[in-house]
Amino acid sequence: MNNNLTNQSQSDKKFSLLTYLLIVFAISWPFQAFIFFFPEALWASKMLLVSMIMVTVGTFIAGKYVFRDTFRDAGWNWGKPKYYLIVFALPVIVWVFPQFITILLGMQTLPESFNIFNAITLFLQSFTITLIPAFGEEFGWRGYLLPRLLLKHSIKKALIIQAFIWWGWHLPVLIFAGINTPIVKENIILSIIIILAISIVPSMMHAVIFSYFWSASSSLLVATIYHAAFDEVRDTVENIVSLGSLAQLWQMLLLTFIGAILLWKGKWKKLENRKNAIAKPVHYSHS
Repeated sequence: MNNNLTNQSQSDKKFSLLTYLLIVFAISWPFQAFIFFFPEALWASKMLLVSMIMVTVGTFIAGKYVFRDTFRDAGWNWGKPKYYLIVFALPVIVWVFPQFITILLGMQTLPESFNIFNAITLFLQSFTITLIPAFGEEFGWRGYLLPRLLLKHSIKKALIIQAFIWWGWHLPVLIFAGINTPIVKENIILSIIIILAISIVPSMMHAVIFSYFWSASSSLLVATIYHAAFDEVRDTVENIVSLGSLAQLWQMLLLTFIGAILLWKGKWKKLENRKNAIAKPVHYSHS
């Protein structure tokens, strides 16, 4: 005999932002702490990748065992080809373009050993390695957290809250940068404060860009590829010619501008659809 039962796709236990963040930060932040104790060790810097993966581990624990939640709205789609072109093109515009300008103006020179084939190979190797850690963040911040923020907040407010959390998750790395590359050498505390103040708006607007790619494409894969491409185009350029001040200023201004435009004028209709999908009941049969 079959009985039709109705089960809400929302959590059996109501989602708590504070509980979620405590779980995710507690699991992922310790791996960022290694860089403070072993600043010169390469393996310690690689722990940052583990920290990214732990965002997904924490999200899975919180969703599966604490909130008894569903992950069906995370974005399990391939996404259209145009989105892949865009997410590869933007990192090139952000990181390669300003370096090209500095070289053109004679402010930098390519090393004699530079080989475009080797540069592409270096990028592809690091890009492939970074895909799993990149997914770790995207599944947590975009695939899981953002839809749940939408249940209580407007789209813009949810985007801003999620963006602030994403920036806050990077605090150990930002503080480490203030300690090891101080802007004011005589005052490390002031250097940290300056770095935090300078980074918060560009970082939050970049989070909006991540969210837009995820929302527009309905695909975690698209967001993941953008994350990996952005990080590894940056690192490849840094390894070949080093990132100058123009590149840093350019990426901050460009990402802030694009993120602000998307936040203000972006089409976020799919986020509304996701909000409705989370609350939609699921029917199943039970014997």
